[in-house]
Amino acid sequence: MIVQKATLDPLLQTHVCEVRFPRRIQKPGLALTRRMLCTNSIQLLNSVNGRISLNYFAPKGPPKAYLGPDDLAVAWDILIQDYRNINMRSCNLIQEIPANDDFWEYFNENIYPMSAKQKFDFMNS
Repeated sequence: MIVQKATLDPLLQTHVCEVRFPRRIQKPGLALTRRMLCTNSIQLLNSVNGRISLNYFAPKGPPKAYLGPDDLAVAWDILIQDYRNINMRSCNLIQEIPANDDFWEYFNENIYPMSAKQKFDFMNS
């Protein structure tokens, strides 16, 4: 389902979302789209599991001012383990997982066992 920034931003506060969006900068040999598992749930990220398993760290300052006009959303990328930009010009919401114990069950069964190659393939599919 295609979503707008006004829909995705509040959803990221309470859920972990799997999204696919076009790359703003095309990279040779990589897919034209980028797939991301992301959240902005402070409860999830600031939890003990969030700090240890997701390597979460609090941002050092506010987002840069140019993010709004470029139609970008910012979220914690669970696989990259850093804040990343989401191109909202054509963002497809694939799934949403509540940012609670449901996510940790999903994480332990699906994400944690992935090899580096599987994570790379996930992000570039």
